[in-house]
Amino acid sequence: MTEFSKIERDGHLLIVTINRPEVMNAVHPAANFELHEAFDSFAADPDLWVAIITGAGERAFCTGNDLVFQAKGGTIEVPPTGFGGLTSRFDLTKPVIAAVNGYAMGGGFEIALACDLIVAADNAVFALPEPRVGLAALAGGMHRLPRQIGLKAAMGLMLTGRRVSATEGKELGFVNEVVPQAELLAAAKRWANLILECAPSSIKATKESVMKGLDKAGVEEAMLGNYKEIGNMFRSKNFREGPRAFAEKRKPNWTGE
Repeated sequence: MTEFSKIERDGHLLIVTINRPEVMNAVHPAANFELHEAFDSFAADPDLWVAIITGAGERAFCTGNDLVFQAKGGTIEVPPTGFGGLTSRFDLTKPVIAAVNGYAMGGGFEIALACDLIVAADNAVFALPEPRVGLAALAGGMHRLPRQIGLKAAMGLMLTGRRVSATEGKELGFVNEVVPQAELLAAAKRWANLILECAPSSIKATKESVMKGLDKAGVEEAMLGNYKEIGNMFRSKNFREGPRAFAEKRKPNWTGE
């Protein structure tokens, strides 16, 4: 049982909802550790191939660290996998989609940036406002945002703490799609289903290669890198099933093993 999140399975898809709408889904230690456990289970389950993370209610995806809880003497505790159980989870090769409704502020924006895709409702608002309250975006925002949208655009957001609409986020390149709020989860599931049409072994190989390849100095070094999931892909049943299904003109029967 979970108290501060909702966990739903839909076939090979896991939907995780931050469930503290009364505080605009701000996250405190107990919520952080619940999310950590949810994504630990997702990573370990061979029958779960894609995850969506979203926020309960219509006002907010997540407004970051619960500063009111902290101001009242609450401790700051973050699991080893980072804020929301995602921002320091560097070994996850399964894709995660952020379905952003309303405010994604501070750590909430950092959770979204740690995901592989961001689908935003037309009322979504993004910001890293930590400097405005004497803090800094230490859950990866200062490093992910420049890599995703370029240095000058990122500095324009981070040095001012200004708010960015879903439409501007799409223009800047960190949002994949903007949809009406009522269609948000359906749109995120549409993206998830497109991923689920592909072999999960190939998806994991692709994500690992892209993310680790970005750490290399150039394309040649990245291409010559050693990637565990590439080897797993070659050894998987899917490596034989895909060409066979294509030749037989049928839908492939993928396995998550």
